[in-house]
Amino acid sequence: MKIIKVTENKKEYIDLLLLADEQEDMVDKYIEHGEMFVLDDNEVKAECVVTKEADGIYELKNIAVQPDCQRKGYGKALIEFLFSYYPDCRTMFVGTGDSLAILNFYKKCGFTESHRVENFFTDNYDHPIYENGKQLVDMIYLKRE
Repeated sequence: MKIIKVTENKKEYIDLLLLADEQEDMVDKYIEHGEMFVLDDNEVKAECVVTKEADGIYELKNIAVQPDCQRKGYGKALIEFLFSYYPDCRTMFVGTGDSLAILNFYKKCGFTESHRVENFFTDNYDHPIYENGKQLVDMIYLKRE
């Protein structure tokens, strides 16, 4: 297993990113100015995009794991890699919808709830976003310090 930084042709990896953020123009807002990493274990199993928000402050904008590879430690491995890659990171934020499974994943990775952006999904996406049959409305931010 290896984690590779992608510096060119990031859009080649868009299909996997769209699993976690299903509207391409929303991904376009961060894909080019963020740093992209792919986790390769005989093929790409997971990927993420991270942006630097301020000194020591980063945001995990997108993390996605191939559906048949979920719950095998790839997402957690990618998150742990990020904290070693960014030794100056004092706080890593991640925003997600109100999905118990996803919130539990981040909590297992050491994140705690930080704040909420009301109506983020209904205000910023051109169609309703659903996770496990529940419409996402607010963006829940978590942080790991």
